Amino acid sequence: MKISITNFSLIFKNKIIIIALITWILNQAIKLFIFYITEKKWDMMRFFGAGGMPSTHSALSMCVAVTIGFTEGWDSSLFALALVISFIVMADAAGVRRETGEQSKVLNKIILEFFAERKIRDKNFEELIGHTPFEVIVGAFIGIIMACILYGKLNF
Repeated sequence: MKISITNFSLIFKNKIIIIALITWILNQAIKLFIFYITEKKWDMMRFFGAGGMPSTHSALSMCVAVTIGFTEGWDSSLFALALVISFIVMADAAGVRRETGEQSKVLNKIILEFFAERKIRDKNFEELIGHTPFEVIVGAFIGIIMACILYGKLNF
């Protein structure tokens, strides 16, 4: 198959990608509002950042898996692959990435307390990277719900 602009534009007609994009935007907006409610301040970088409530990684991966299930069938190999990858993404968000955020908090404290006068770093490590298991579960439910709602609504 020859790659052309016309073929590339088909990406924007892919129902799975469109549903995933809508889910990403909605979930990030929810995260922005929850941050405002809990911290009493607006931080537009929360819209683009990782971590926080709810997990967009979970929402996105489950949304794609469920939409593939609707499209290809619940017994398809592609759905099985998407579901397994979703569980890997969610385990990583609540495991490795969360632990990385916790380690960043400790490193930032060490730098602040012991090396402040030496000015070793101008910038702190990112602390809000991973998710709690609850944030992951809520994100997964949002992804499932969005796939169920949007799959029937988008006709192309």
